[in-house]
Amino acid sequence: MNTRLSVNINKVALLRNARNNNIPDLLQFASDCEAFGADGITIHPRPDERHIRRRDVYALKKRITTELNIEGYPSEEFLQLIEATKPDQVTLVPDAPEVVTSDNGWDTIRHQDFLIGVISRLKKSTGRVSVFLNADPHLVPAAAATGADRIELYTGPYAENFGKNPEKAIEPYLLTAQKAGEYLLGVNGGHDLNLKNLNYFAENIIHLLEVSIGHALIADALYFGIENAIQMYKKQLK
Repeated sequence: MNTRLSVNINKVALLRNARNNNIPDLLQFASDCEAFGADGITIHPRPDERHIRRRDVYALKKRITTELNIEGYPSEEFLQLIEATKPDQVTLVPDAPEVVTSDNGWDTIRHQDFLIGVISRLKKSTGRVSVFLNADPHLVPAAAATGADRIELYTGPYAENFGKNPEKAIEPYLLTAQKAGEYLLGVNGGHDLNLKNLNYFAENIIHLLEVSIGHALIADALYFGIENAIQMYKKQLK
């Protein structure tokens, strides 16, 4: 079974928000991504609404026909949004409100009790819960104890070091994914994956269920068009 591709459309919303109009049309773009082969749509609404806005979340939930994955820090406002929209997947990230992009995973040992309470609440409103995690197998048992269904491996360090030594860059991810399998946790991946490093990652991380890609894919779409870009990324996952 091929790894599923979820397209993060935050950067499309950011472009739209630069002008006081609906260009590009976020909902149509999401539908087009699905038509062009995306297996799901990912969004990360932030408190300042600098890209995805709250009303986008409600509208996309009605529009998406594949899977809607909503990322975010589990503040009370975020939890209420999830309860109201009931997405297919929620990916929990430990982001502070002011960060530009997710750049670290949860310390599941330190925050285990907090995550247990959050995930117990979320399970009433969503199909599954994924926890954003650094590539560290020691964090996996605590992640499993929270009640999460999956982990999403933070692939920023892998992408940064891939050009220097691919085997060394992927080693902690192999160990973490193996440990996740021992605890019956599904494995997703995301952050800075692109056409240069994606295939190697997908080939080596066995049972990789899903990758969420936004920035690189949308940037490539400027050159190749969104339909071609999606197909190019899906080819790397086969």
